[in-house]
Amino acid sequence: MADKDVEQTDERDYVPGPWWADLGTWGAVALIVFGGVAAAWVFFRLPGTPEELAAGYYQAARVIAIGLVAVGCALLGRRRARAAAIDEPNEQERA
Repeated sequence: MADKDVEQTDERDYVPGPWWADLGTWGAVALIVFGGVAAAWVFFRLPGTPEELAAGYYQAARVIAIGLVAVGCALLGRRRARAAAIDEPNEQERA
């Protein structure tokens, strides 16, 4: 294998984040909607529903929970950034 084929990183302790970390607000909302659709799918016992309904509801609840955490983190980060921008003095105020 040639040296140029191997990816070199400067960071030694690079650990990729979870798959849902970079979803953003709209991706998280999509996860919540998808979880709701999955729960409705299980409720109506459409094709592909597991025999144990509790397992289907559990999987749908996990997807919804991940979506709720992601949207909460995205909105909290946006709020903190907005608050930091307000606290920062403008150029006109410094003069």
